[in-house]
Amino acid sequence: MIRILIADDQHLVRGALAALLNLEEDIEVVAQCADGDEVAAALGAHRADIALLDVQMPRQDGLSTAAELKDSHPEVKVLILTTFDRPGYFRQAFEAGAHGFLVKDSPPAELIAAIRRVYCGDKVVDPQRAMLSVESRSNPLTGREREILALAASGAPVSQIASTVHLSVGTVRNHLSNAIGKTSTANRIEAARYAREMGWI
Repeated sequence: MIRILIADDQHLVRGALAALLNLEEDIEVVAQCADGDEVAAALGAHRADIALLDVQMPRQDGLSTAAELKDSHPEVKVLILTTFDRPGYFRQAFEAGAHGFLVKDSPPAELIAAIRRVYCGDKVVDPQRAMLSVESRSNPLTGREREILALAASGAPVSQIASTVHLSVGTVRNHLSNAIGKTSTANRIEAARYAREMGWI
């Protein structure tokens, strides 16, 4: 029996996935989480073979969760399932230790086949998405630039960002200026939008 944990902040999606997978004789959904920060506790209570993680969740995204599981629960294989088919996400997923990457509009049979392949130790890599990832720009942003740009994406003023990251206003402005230059955009909002589209933040 392949034991599955699902983490997705959309209740209907999470429930539909669980119902679909539980129809299979060799698959059982043992835990459901509404956010990435619930996964560790769920794995403490339920043994799972595969964690099926959404990328974008409100408190802790699937990519960060995958990286944590790589260290804390290396026996749990990660399959990323996302609405956002972005080359940056694809690259980050495998860098975080994921064993597979699928978009949510994949046919159910493809998802089920991917689960079985990952369970057997295979990597599930769509050749077209892999090529797009290779052809796309690598992430030029530093960790601090990504952090600050993610905060800027919400429209937070520079003073608030500076307070949040414990830096001076001038230092935050410098990081934003660097990010704008690296993304070849006109301002921090455009830079944040571009970085999100590329899957860098």
